[in-house]
Amino acid sequence: MSAFRFSAIRLAIVGLMIAILAPAAFAYNDAAALKGIKDGKIIFDVTAGSGKALLGRLKVIDETRDTLIKEGVTPYFILTFRGPATKLIQSDLSKMAPKDRPYAAKIAAELRKMGAQTGIVGLQQCAVAVREQHTNPKKVVPPVKVVGNAFVSLMAYEQKGYAYIQP
Repeated sequence: MSAFRFSAIRLAIVGLMIAILAPAAFAYNDAAALKGIKDGKIIFDVTAGSGKALLGRLKVIDETRDTLIKEGVTPYFILTFRGPATKLIQSDLSKMAPKDRPYAAKIAAELRKMGAQTGIVGLQQCAVAVREQHTNPKKVVPPVKVVGNAFVSLMAYEQKGYAYIQP
């Protein structure tokens, strides 16, 4: 095999490796948006009514918390649960649709994990939603706390500088 042909093959292989690995080498970030921001205050209005969707949203919220920390921003997150999400964050499986029951333990575990993490200020269940969804406030999974009215919490925390996000 000639030296030229060997070099051309090596060059082609290196080029192929760069093309495959290049996207991984360029990590995406939010540095431009976060420039000058030290605190990330967000109140999440969580209403997802399917177990799969709620678990996915909790994981994305946690990923968002991790992202802020990696970008040097201190997260302050409050999650309010209301509407159909109410049935998914309590321990009475009979209140959940059969298709959602396999997610109950995973959701409870994710909430326990989140409640212990830096940057999670509070996990709140709306008492109005408890009443409307016919669930028992004593069955809400810890560390979620029942509050009087999530709309009041949402308004109050927005007044305190928290950004409103409905995932």
